[in-house]
Amino acid sequence: MKKRILAPLMLSIAMLAMAGCGKTDNSSSGASSSPSSSPSASASASAPASADKTYSIAISQILEHPSLDATRDGFIAALKDAGIEEGKNLKIDYNNAQNDMSNNTSIAQKIASEKYDVVLAIATPSAQAVVQNVKNSPILFAAVTDPLDAKVVTDLEHPGGNVSGASDTNPAAITQLMDFIASDFPNVKTVGVVINEGEPNAVIMTKQAEEALAAHDIKLVKAAVSNTSEVKQATESLIGKADAIYITLDNTVVGSADTIIQIANEKKIPFFSSDRDTVEKGAFATVGFKYYDHGYQVGQMAVEILKNGKNVGDLPVKMQEKLDLILNLKAAEAQGITVTDAMKSKVQDPDNNIIQ
Repeated sequence: MKKRILAPLMLSIAMLAMAGCGKTDNSSSGASSSPSSSPSASASASAPASADKTYSIAISQILEHPSLDATRDGFIAALKDAGIEEGKNLKIDYNNAQNDMSNNTSIAQKIASEKYDVVLAIATPSAQAVVQNVKNSPILFAAVTDPLDAKVVTDLEHPGGNVSGASDTNPAAITQLMDFIASDFPNVKTVGVVINEGEPNAVIMTKQAEEALAAHDIKLVKAAVSNTSEVKQATESLIGKADAIYITLDNTVVGSADTIIQIANEKKIPFFSSDRDTVEKGAFATVGFKYYDHGYQVGQMAVEILKNGKNVGDLPVKMQEKLDLILNLKAAEAQGITVTDAMKSKVQDPDNNIIQ
C-alpha cells in the first residue's frame, strides 16, 4: 500500500459531494447468532422488505476497544430506532478478529460463504478483507480513515459495486489538534508518536500530523510497534525525547491506550489522542467526535438499504463534519497540565466536550 496522504483530496471531494448532506460477543471468530435463512439482498440492489421480514447482518471487527465498540453500538442503535431490533427481526453474526490478520481473513471468507442483507466491516483491515472476499452481499464500512488509500472504494461520491460506508476522519481534525498543541503548549518542541507502521491509517495520519507540526517548527519523533505488547516499551522510549505524546487511530496502539495513560500520568507528560473515547479514558485532548454517532451514521445507511431498497453502491461515502476540541480535566491534573481559560474558550460545546 502506498504511504501517501489522500485525506486532503477526500475532504475536498466529500465537501462537494456531501454538502447536503454493547458488546455482543468476545470470541475471536464466533457468531452471536446465525444468519437468517430468508433470502438476502443482492450485492447490487436491495428491494424494500415486508414488515415481517427477519434481517441478517454480519459484522467483522478487527478488535475490541472503546472506539470500535462504540461504532458497533451506534450502528445497532440506528437499526433499532428504525424498527430493526436484535431478538425481534434482526439476527447478527458478530465476529472479532482480536487483531489477528489470519483471523481477519478467515472471518471475511466465512462471511462470503453466506448471504446477508448487509455486512458491516469495522476498521480498515476488516474492510479490506471483507471487500476482497465478499461479493454477494451489500457491504458498509466504518472506522476507516482513508477509504481511497485503503482501496475499499475508488470513488467517494459514487462508490459503485457493493460497497459504501463512512470515514472516521476529517483532515481538519488533525491539523486543529496540532495547532492547539502549538498555541497552548509553548514548551512542547517535540511530539512523540507511538505507531504501528503496518497500519496504513496510522501512517497517513502521522504524516499529516508531522506536516502540521512542522509549520510550527515542532518536531515529530516515532516509536514503532508491531503489536500491543510493545506499546509500553515504545512509550517509555519517548520519555526524555518528546515533550508530549500523540496517537492516531491506530488499532494496535489504541488497544493499549491504558498503558500510555499510565506512563503519561507517572511522567507528567501531556497525552493527546485522535479519538474521543481515549480522551474519556484518560488522554488529555483531541479534536473529534463521538464514535457512537459515527456508527449511528453508518446504521442509517444500512436502514436505507434494508427498508428503502437503496443500492449500496449509490450511497456516497460519508465523512465526519462536526468537529470540536475535547478536554479531560482530570487527565490534565494527572499529567501536570494547567488548563487555562484560553484552552476552554476553544471548546464549542463545553457542556459535552469538557470532561470533568
